[in-house]
Amino acid sequence: MTRLSYHANLNELQGDYALTALLGAPLAPGPFDRLEWFVGLAELGGVRPMLGVARDGDDVAVLPLAHRPDGSKPDELGPLANWYAFTVRPRVSAGADGLGLLVALARDLRGRTGRITLWPVPDEDGAASILAAAFTRAGWFVERAPCDTNHFLRLNGRSYADYMSARPGPLRTTLKRKAKKVAITLYDAFSDAAWDDYEAIYAQSWKPEEGSPALLRRFAQEEGAAGRLRLGVAYGEIEGVNQPVAAQMWTVENGTAYIHKLAYIEAAKPISPGTSLSAALFERVIDGDHVHTVDFGTGDDPYKRDWMEEARPRYRIVAYNPLRPAQWGPIAKSLLRRIVDRAK
Repeated sequence: MTRLSYHANLNELQGDYALTALLGAPLAPGPFDRLEWFVGLAELGGVRPMLGVARDGDDVAVLPLAHRPDGSKPDELGPLANWYAFTVRPRVSAGADGLGLLVALARDLRGRTGRITLWPVPDEDGAASILAAAFTRAGWFVERAPCDTNHFLRLNGRSYADYMSARPGPLRTTLKRKAKKVAITLYDAFSDAAWDDYEAIYAQSWKPEEGSPALLRRFAQEEGAAGRLRLGVAYGEIEGVNQPVAAQMWTVENGTAYIHKLAYIEAAKPISPGTSLSAALFERVIDGDHVHTVDFGTGDDPYKRDWMEEARPRYRIVAYNPLRPAQWGPIAKSLLRRIVDRAK
């Protein structure tokens, strides 16, 4: 018999061995699948969790859901995530009937909400497919469409030297001409001083204001404590003053390096500190950590193609509850879009 539960207070799950194992390292496939990340979102990211859990004996499935932070649209649920997350996906224990457990959750959710939207969902692991199938079988009207791009690199056993030899000529030329103009320090543990440098650089960069700086700092601290953090700071001269000019935050987990944050001071652009810092971190994770994959997150920024070699889609899954009259209009519009797309 399948048992269902929903959790707003995620700290209460700390004593649940099966759940904490599924949502903890090393079973969790990435940083945005872990319970501590969800707890951080709730405590510092302004996210209101509604973590759905389905159990059948020892088998467990988890659906990371959340209410809208501002309380608007109470008849809708979204992902237990924010803009820092590369992915959102269900988690299913090994050997479990994942589809069956997720169908049970989706069927129960028809009595709780009118619409569920999840993004960015990967599908190289089948996550988007199983979500769409589960909600469809449970009686929801489901849309699935690409919403973003993930650039990534598969090393296939290459060394850093092998990898760099395949980079575009202009990138290699920039590194040859500019690398000596900066000094680089890499940190595997969290450093207050290095993080202060990162925040100062970010504040002077082209980036928009940081959305949840306290959440990001705690994430970096947790990753550092676990030995997964790779934080880099580049120092260079601007108008005769040597100072921090570029910073990047990466993490390494289960053979994958994740590029989370990067920034450089606009005034330092002529010495290309970001390029030199990226190269140093690539060398660290390839030859030092021996990763098999580097993940550049979401966003189809052109510069990512200089470093990455492949791209894959991220999906938005929208499930409309046909039992709620408020969803009939959106369902009709979706059906019309399908008819138009097929006619093209």
